Amino acid sequence: MEQKPAKLSWGDGPTQYFFELTPDQVMNAIEKHPVLGERRYCTGYCQPLASFENRVYEIEFEDVNTGVKTRHVVKFYRPGRWTEEQIREEHEFMLDIKDAEIPVVVPHYFEQPGDTLRRSDQGLFYCLYPKVGGRQPEDLPREKLEQLGRLIARMHLVGETKKANHRVHLTPATYGRASLDFLLSAGCVSPHVERRFDECVNEIILRSENRFKGQPLQRIHGDCHAGNILWNEKLGPFFIDFDDMVVGPPVQDLWLLAPDPDQLQILVDGYHMMNDLPMGSMNLVEPLRALRMIHYATWIAKRYEDPAFQRAFPHFESPRYWDELTYDLERQLDRM
Repeated sequence: MEQKPAKLSWGDGPTQYFFELTPDQVMNAIEKHPVLGERRYCTGYCQPLASFENRVYEIEFEDVNTGVKTRHVVKFYRPGRWTEEQIREEHEFMLDIKDAEIPVVVPHYFEQPGDTLRRSDQGLFYCLYPKVGGRQPEDLPREKLEQLGRLIARMHLVGETKKANHRVHLTPATYGRASLDFLLSAGCVSPHVERRFDECVNEIILRSENRFKGQPLQRIHGDCHAGNILWNEKLGPFFIDFDDMVVGPPVQDLWLLAPDPDQLQILVDGYHMMNDLPMGSMNLVEPLRALRMIHYATWIAKRYEDPAFQRAFPHFESPRYWDELTYDLERQLDRM
């Protein structure tokens, strides 16, 4: 029996913060499950990397037979966000992309090929990645935009081949309605703009629903902005971080990379060299932009008990934050 997709844009359950995760626990988890049966030990190097959603560390291994030291990246998933089935669908998509010879950074296998996920003694899901050299592209000239367009098109051709029955569907219902219901029920919106905010978001949802009618949804990256691409000067671009993988409209993976209309057109031109966008896709760009703004505020609200979020977004509970967000959404509604 086919599973219904997750209804909430942040996963199946309330998230928890996990600042008590220690370097010893990180290294013990990795040593407990060797990669493909090879016995390696952590040298003690365990450097936290920037990540709000999950806990990510760069660690160093030493092979007990050869003494060779290598660096890797371990990712511990935020508890309560994704189920095991959802994470495995994320990994399956990445492995499918790699099998199609599209450059993507995929998790290491543990005991056997395809086995990419483990749970720590503390109950946290985690996986291990190779450390891949590269930089985040700051400037994307025409040739690089066209190249990325072709790669995204190929990635979407892979995405069409299977369903992801457990992943979130990017729709006005999930990113819009579910988010609005949560923000209002949790009392997050400042009272002085609550009515304006409610009316504006409801109108965004209504117009988005009209644009989404008849649009096909499939496996996509979901968060395909420049920060989730590593550019290696010798090997070219690599896709990374499929944590926000969704079942959604393909154009979502294009407009995030090129918010400027001229750049977006170049990206789309490259895309069309390898694949066709569904008819009406470009009419989804502004609704998707608006839904992302609403989803982003909900993302912060769902995690605001996490001290890291309070430090990063100190004005989130202030009237000014909600006044500015409401104003921005009203302007976005005009663009729609």
